[in-house]
Formats: sequence, structure tokens, C-alpha cells
Amino acid sequence: MNYRQMKSVIEGLLFAAGDEGLDAKQIAEVMEQDVKLITDLVVELKGDMKRDKRGIQIVEIAGAFQLTTLVEHAPFFERLAYSPSRSSLSQAALETLSIVAYKQPITRVEIEEIRGVKSDRALHTLSAKDLIEEQGRAEAVGRPILYRTTKSFLDYFGLSSLQELPEPTSFQNEFDLEEETKMLFDKLDTKQITFDEVQTDEVE
Repeated sequence: MNYRQMKSVIEGLLFAAGDEGLDAKQIAEVMEQDVKLITDLVVELKGDMKRDKRGIQIVEIAGAFQLTTLVEHAPFFERLAYSPSRSSLSQAALETLSIVAYKQPITRVEIEEIRGVKSDRALHTLSAKDLIEEQGRAEAVGRPILYRTTKSFLDYFGLSSLQELPEPTSFQNEFDLEEETKMLFDKLDTKQITFDEVQTDEVE
């Protein structure tokens, strides 16, 4: 594998890692390469993206490399998040929100273990709508981000506290995602959306 191919793999790994990112050692272990070489390639890739005026960039936060969007593009992302065509939550976002609501604080990996699919996009949507937020990092390998619901979540569904969430029926044993998600939103008396309003055309 040449350097160009390795940089392509690194970009894919950082995309797959999402907002938790990867440090040089983790990337090196996956690719079975020297840490210094990987560090040099990440720096080169970062330069490539800037030179080519790409819409994403590599940033280093707490020793981990992450793929992020550009700050100067923020107004466009805000328009996308609040555009009328995206005013309702997708089924994937509702599923993710119900998991966070009942299991918080919870990491992205734990959410994906329950859903069985990647949840980066759903988490981004919920964060953009201020329904979830970061709550520090878990004491685990890679220090993954922990997510919890926000005050806006309570306001959005007319709740005064999390204690008013419908009583879960089967969380003690196996998480029945479809049933618990439907139960959560069907039992909210003063909600602003219903389960039947969910968009089903978004695949996460």
C-alpha cells in the first residue's frame, strides 16, 4: 500500500470514528504501521484537505484526530438543521433519542450496539436541534463522549423532569427498540410530534 492509499484509509477511519476521533497509535494499530509514519501521513492529509479547499478538515483534540466541518460553513449547516423540510425527526433520530433518554449518559458505541447501525448522523441531528448534549467522557478505552438529553428536550415534549418519562417495560432485560421508542412518544400527552409523523426515508 502506497502513501496515497494509506492516507485514503486514514480518512475513512476518521470518518468511521465520528466525533470520538482516533489517536495516531490507534490508527497505527489498525493499519499495522509505525506510529510516526501515521502521524506524518495525518499531517500530510490535513495539508491536502486545506490545499484542495475541501469541505472537511482534520483537527486534533485531546490527542485524538477528528474529521470536522469548517467553521466558516456554519451558517449553511444551521440553515440545513432548521429548514422546513427537516423540521421533523427521522425514525433513526427518534430511536437514538429514546435510547439516550432512558440510558443516559451513554456513548455512541453503546447506542450503536442497541440500534445495530451507525448513529453519527442521528446524533448530529439531535445535537443540532439541542435535544442532546455532551456530558463529559466515559472512563473507557479512547475516552468516548457521553451523551444526555437537554432542557430543550424536556421543553420540546412538555416534561418538567426526566421522572415524567413513561415507565419502561422491558429495559431491565432486552431493549425492544421499536416498542420502547413508540411507547415513549405515544405516551407523551403534550408532545409536539407523534410517532406517526416520523420520516421513514432517512437511513442512518
